[in-house]
Amino acid sequence: MEKAFKNLVKSKFPFLLDSKLLLAVSGGVDSVVLAHLLKKCNLDFSMAHCNFKLRGEESDADEKFVAKLAEDLDVAIFAERFSTEEYAEKRKISVQMSAREQRYQWFGDLKNTHHFDYILTAHHANDNLETFLINLVRGTGPEGLLGIKEIRNDIIRPLLPFSRKEIEAYASENDISWREDSSNASDKYMRNKIRHKIVPVLEELNENFLDSFANTQKYLQDELDLVEDYLSLLYPKIVTKNDFGYELDIAFLKKIPNTRQVLFQLLKSFGFTNWEDVVELLDAQPGKVVFSGSHRLIKDREKLLLTKIPSEQKADTIFSIDENEDFVMLPIGTFSISTSRAIESFDRHCIYVPVRKLSFPLKIRKWQAGDHFIPFGMKGTKKISDFMKDEKFSLPEKESTWVLLSDDKIVWVINHRLDDRFKVEKSDNKLLKISFSR
Repeated sequence: MEKAFKNLVKSKFPFLLDSKLLLAVSGGVDSVVLAHLLKKCNLDFSMAHCNFKLRGEESDADEKFVAKLAEDLDVAIFAERFSTEEYAEKRKISVQMSAREQRYQWFGDLKNTHHFDYILTAHHANDNLETFLINLVRGTGPEGLLGIKEIRNDIIRPLLPFSRKEIEAYASENDISWREDSSNASDKYMRNKIRHKIVPVLEELNENFLDSFANTQKYLQDELDLVEDYLSLLYPKIVTKNDFGYELDIAFLKKIPNTRQVLFQLLKSFGFTNWEDVVELLDAQPGKVVFSGSHRLIKDREKLLLTKIPSEQKADTIFSIDENEDFVMLPIGTFSISTSRAIESFDRHCIYVPVRKLSFPLKIRKWQAGDHFIPFGMKGTKKISDFMKDEKFSLPEKESTWVLLSDDKIVWVINHRLDDRFKVEKSDNKLLKISFSR
């Protein structure tokens, strides 16, 4: 196994040879063997051990064992104790999830503080199979069936190609001792039940089941790569970026095969889970919305609009621009102000206004019900709400529409229309150019 591991590092993870590594060590056989293998490869690594205080004296004994291992291998060690059950109760999550969240948060802190390049964990082939079966039982998309990734951002799992039997055999052959977690013997948790009751049956049916499973996952990965290639061709025909997020073309989505799967692939990273509701949006009335934890999908006339869920902004928030300011940064965007003797170009993101018509400071606020102005080129007043309706504003556009005021008169429905009262006359030669970018 040592030779196979060294060849794996050279072929698949050569970047580890010149990196500063942090290895998560529980004291179990897999992480202890990985520590020894890293030492055999002369890699630069330190160890991190989490004491979750879930098994009393046994947890403390694990901590002492890992400290002795670090001393024997002559590597630095970081150890931390966690109030796992209290954290779980406070966050209303399972104890397992509590341990996972705290563990990876601490690993990230160590990485940033001590400038480690990568975090290594000792997940192996059996862990991958168990994760696959857990996801299969719970219900998952294709990605869930791929199980554990060898590389995910800065986390590397170099033991994934090796089975538990191979790891235990290496430990026995090299007189490597380790700690047994007594909770692994209990069928209280789904993973243990799968490990003890289901996996042995599968291996009884096929003694090379782990190899067959690995091949199946490779085929599945190839299929998903093909899907990615297909989506890369469809993406520019379906998706358009706008000021608020993205627009998805409903007509095009409806005419392609596998619309549901295409929507899933396009939107899965935004946290949506109720895919029936997402698909039904295609034929829903304009204005219907589906939410994820962070985003929303809005049915507009001919588009699905994907935006972040807007943060609460007080309706009475007012910003100002003082005279002689040339650059103003605000939470809603940036204003650039300069003087000009004539109109140089037309752009919906900027206006030219005679200086004589302005009274400072200028005010900026969200549009409000009852606001009215005289749209450029017209003679009569118009409510902004009617203007937005006529111009077919989407919900995100309405929510993010701000107005620029001078003496409580609307000068500009920002990025949309100048008020006719503030247009440039032939005799005006001292103008203020006001530009806005989100």
